[in-house]
Amino acid sequence: MKTLSKTLIARAALATAALAAGAVHAGEVEVLHWWTSGGEAKAASALKSTLQGQGHTWKDFAVAGGGGDNAMTVLKSRVVSGNAPAAAQIKGPALQEWAAEGVLANIDGVAKAEKWDSVLPPVVANVMKYKGNYIAVPVNVHRVNWLWTSNAAFKKAGAKVPTNWDEFFVAAEKLKKAGIIPVAHGGQNWQDFTTFESVALGVGGADFYKKALVQLDQASLNGATMTKVLDTFKKVKSYTDKNAPGRDWNLATAMVIKGEAGMQLMGDWAKGEFMAAGKKPGADFGCSAAPGTAKSFTFNVDSFAMFKLKNEANIKAQNDLAAAIMSPAFQETFNLNKGSIPVRLGMDLSKFDDCAKLSAKDFVDTAKSGSLVPSVAHGMAIPSAAAGAIQDAVSQFWNDDKMSTKDAQAKIASAAKTK
Repeated sequence: MKTLSKTLIARAALATAALAAGAVHAGEVEVLHWWTSGGEAKAASALKSTLQGQGHTWKDFAVAGGGGDNAMTVLKSRVVSGNAPAAAQIKGPALQEWAAEGVLANIDGVAKAEKWDSVLPPVVANVMKYKGNYIAVPVNVHRVNWLWTSNAAFKKAGAKVPTNWDEFFVAAEKLKKAGIIPVAHGGQNWQDFTTFESVALGVGGADFYKKALVQLDQASLNGATMTKVLDTFKKVKSYTDKNAPGRDWNLATAMVIKGEAGMQLMGDWAKGEFMAAGKKPGADFGCSAAPGTAKSFTFNVDSFAMFKLKNEANIKAQNDLAAAIMSPAFQETFNLNKGSIPVRLGMDLSKFDDCAKLSAKDFVDTAKSGSLVPSVAHGMAIPSAAAGAIQDAVSQFWNDDKMSTKDAQAKIASAAKTK
């Protein structure tokens, strides 16, 4: 009997150890993001499925609001109260700001095991590091300087898809005469600035863009090229509809999808909306670089910052999340849904459409030519205080018909000095 008892006790101990091992492996990842529209929600669910497939629990922490401003407000309160999520959608210089606070985890272990340094472009990898250590994982590359067009609207108006700003206004006039809203726009300051930076890139070129909007060079901000940029920008406004203020970006995209509007200046997350609506590039809608920007690329890289956790099971789940995000299978699934392109180099793009293939080619080409530039509107270029002040000044000009170009230029130059 004693031998039997010992055997039973040993078996019970082994079973308990197995359960404990399972418990250690299965953790919870709480993920803060703002992917709540159609194409974005599909993309987020792909990541959730990947993690659940590994036995972890996914706790969705979605905060609506396309630019992520609402999400950042919520995140700050959570971190201050000592209750940070496992991962949060943060990008650009903001990653360095959070890391400097000492709240982000070092994920070099995952990065080395998965060889991130060899599969990421240096311009992207550097953004994901703080003092040489990975503290975030990149998800994708978005091109911001796109022009989306409705084939039906252009056919009805007898208009030609523009390649420069003069042609843009010719097309806008034809669309207007055909009873179609020329430009679909949502009046939120990040949307205003998305349009503004495409105008700046198209009118001034990549070198001007870098001097004025990345280096915040006062001579460039106060110069004649910026005057022309602002005049062109304000002219675009005259082709938007009166209901634009406060409209979400995806509702503006829906106007182009339905043929109610002819054009939208928006990043390639808009393509996810076209695809979710069953529309096909080439057949139903057009994707081309924003006027005058064909040889440049404004990038926006989505990424997840990993916060310091104490629970071992949750740390394991967090590391699995980081590895899953960078896996080729997830990179393909996610970016097919999101409208962006994989952040990994050397990916097979056979399942991607012509818009994505053009984006991927231009991303590599502009990285070599020096005309790959970070998006200010999407938090990739300058510290948040200066970015916020400049965006506010640009939106004031967009919304105030009485403000002169000269006054707007002075406001923007002054805002660039914000620390």
